[in-house]
Amino acid sequence: MSMLGAARHVPDALHARVPAEQRGPGLGRDAVRLLVSHGTAVSHHVFAELPTLLRAGDLLVVNTSRTLPAAVDGWLGHARVVVHFSTRGEDGRWAVELRDPDGKGTTRARVGGPAGAVVRLPGDVRLVCEERLAEGSGRLWWVRVSADVPGLLRRYGRPIRYSYTDRDQPLSAYQTVFALPSPDGAGSAEMPSAGRPFTAALVAELVSRGVQFAPVTLHTGVASQEAHEPPYPELFDVPLPSARLINAAKAGGGRVVAVGTTAVRAVESATGADGVVRAAAGRTDLLVTPERGVRVVDGLLTGLHEPEASHLLMLEAVAGRAAVDRGYAEAARRLYLWHEFGDVHLILREDPPHCERC
Repeated sequence: MSMLGAARHVPDALHARVPAEQRGPGLGRDAVRLLVSHGTAVSHHVFAELPTLLRAGDLLVVNTSRTLPAAVDGWLGHARVVVHFSTRGEDGRWAVELRDPDGKGTTRARVGGPAGAVVRLPGDVRLVCEERLAEGSGRLWWVRVSADVPGLLRRYGRPIRYSYTDRDQPLSAYQTVFALPSPDGAGSAEMPSAGRPFTAALVAELVSRGVQFAPVTLHTGVASQEAHEPPYPELFDVPLPSARLINAAKAGGGRVVAVGTTAVRAVESATGADGVVRAAAGRTDLLVTPERGVRVVDGLLTGLHEPEASHLLMLEAVAGRAAVDRGYAEAARRLYLWHEFGDVHLILREDPPHCERC
């Protein structure tokens, strides 16, 4: 079995149970470790060293989506359930996942629906299950809610928490330094976690060294897609100033490094077959595969997660299978911590051979 296959089952000791800043006095978010894969070459660092690993002219594409308090308690008949709000559809419905509370402050999977089922939510709000989001998948359902969902979440919601964490965290622990409020209250069901280790001071140091930032937005839904479950459309926005910054960086020989898989999906959704990024907004269900390739991204900063098929395909599209296999093997061997509060992996394409006459 490859290291990628083995990594689907993370040993308990490698789960990041609390944020880095809670692991010891004087630690900040940038105290996590940083694994760097440059082609198949691997090196080990702390995240605070990132400014020394990038070059003047490089550009980081960052996701400005805010994390929503997307988990709300409810009742389905006499049974208590937890609703994870995922994505708002074009018709005003929401894609949600129904979960069973496990008695430990987290949840476990349950079958969604059935059609017509009514979930009672706080504030006398009703949620009605209408249909599965994808044929053959019972996890996510389209539902109608009798109230404004962003307002419901602000009043009664809390961040989605998974069983590998030790305790509840405030919503602020799930916001990145890049997060911006959305006028319509939209956001991500789960934190764009690759951006979490950045601090304001680290951003300032990167800028002082000539590294640029291009903000984009992609509001992501709940993770852990089922096997063979296709990606569903998610809201994204690549504004014109960011498109121009990315194109200028490429033209000037800089590397475009996406901070998180969400940033890859956003910027690649706005990139034409000619490799030019254009301002774009709407919904994207882009699946980045080695066959499709990446048109503008030269590198990816990503957390270590139990890899879903679509996640692995994206990493391979950026760096190739050999580089990804080597990186995951090293992460497991050197006991890197996984999940949204864990360590980070910087994947860079191998530099082309130097040519005096090129």
